[in-house]
Amino acid sequence: MLEKPKLFLNLKEFWFLFITLFFLLLVRLSFIYEAYDAFRETPVYFTDVEVIQAYEKWNDDEYHTILKVYSPSLDISFFSRTKIRSDDISKKLRLKLFPSKTMSFFDYLGTGYISAQVKNIYPNKKSNKNALFRLVEAQHSSDLMVDFYEAIFFAEPLEQGLRREVSVLGISHLIALSGFHLAILSAVLFFLIRLFYRPFQQRFFPYRFDLFDIGFLVLLLLAWYVWFVGSPPSLLRSYAMMLVAWILLVFGMELLSFFFLSTTVLVLLVLFPKLLLSLAFWFSVIGVFYIFLLLQYFSSLNKYLTTLLISFGIFILMLPIVHLIFPITSKLQLLSPFLSLLFSFFYPLSMLLHFFHIGDILDVGLLQLFSLKSEELLRLIPLNYGLFYLLLSFLAVYSKWIFYLLMVVALSFSVWLFSGFWV
Repeated sequence: MLEKPKLFLNLKEFWFLFITLFFLLLVRLSFIYEAYDAFRETPVYFTDVEVIQAYEKWNDDEYHTILKVYSPSLDISFFSRTKIRSDDISKKLRLKLFPSKTMSFFDYLGTGYISAQVKNIYPNKKSNKNALFRLVEAQHSSDLMVDFYEAIFFAEPLEQGLRREVSVLGISHLIALSGFHLAILSAVLFFLIRLFYRPFQQRFFPYRFDLFDIGFLVLLLLAWYVWFVGSPPSLLRSYAMMLVAWILLVFGMELLSFFFLSTTVLVLLVLFPKLLLSLAFWFSVIGVFYIFLLLQYFSSLNKYLTTLLISFGIFILMLPIVHLIFPITSKLQLLSPFLSLLFSFFYPLSMLLHFFHIGDILDVGLLQLFSLKSEELLRLIPLNYGLFYLLLSFLAVYSKWIFYLLMVVALSFSVWLFSGFWV
């Protein structure tokens, strides 16, 4: 059997491209730093912003509305606050910013705080997205369900209450749109389009390879979807990988390679340097890394067993990474790999139900799931242990025995993490 050509002929080619991309990233960051330096020296700055999230926060008897916004003119996201009620905040505002000289470059690059004053509240305009929001809202009597479906369909931020329930269940990766969702959508779209396309292809142009034609059309539809929901970092990374994978597939090249993953990540960072400080982006990258790692050692198994191993393997391998940052631990998180498997069927089904205006059919079961209670523990692992775990993960690429050691470490951590509920 012929071996597929590799993305790079040798390590020298890879390192040449790696160094070139890294240099371009530094150049991009230098331009952003100049913009940051000029911004913090400006006493007052007026800008229109898009409101990502607005929620009220009480302190004793006083309240203020926390705003998370994005400024297209500055190309930055930031937090601010106002005394205006969240119900009176629209999707677009005019803000008067008061930049601070103490603002760090990391705050500017990430999502820092900028003092601001609301100068104008623009009326919400009618749009296709708002129409879809109303379509979902009309099918549910529970605000919790509206919040849930708007998150998994349109990448809307979760309200604080549901965000905590999702964290306790360990299913944040199912709510935040990512490669998992794109993979499900691409499979459904490919199946549906092929039903109609294949008869025409076989009759009128049998010389064409339908997998390429349909794949290209699916990529176009997914590109529109990524743009439509606001291009969240994890979804952007996933789509870029899917696009590059399709191109490599057309040329018959090797897909499941760590060179492919690292090259795609670097290209994305050059194009969008602010992804450097996006937790969602890095969690999605690490998740794909572990999928590739599991496939490297278990791809010879049948596809059903491989699917199970990936679902449970990702859950176990990601636990130490997650608990570097997020401390919440509950027994309910043990349901996560099972819920991940079920979500592959639930996601397209829920879209179909909403299309036929019967999206509330599953609400009772979902509300019961989100109402489950469990004892919670707060457990973070030290940074030095986390760095050792990451080093072990990278070395596992080159050695099966180190991979087995990695699995033992991850399993031991899982036992330690959840044993506190029973010991």
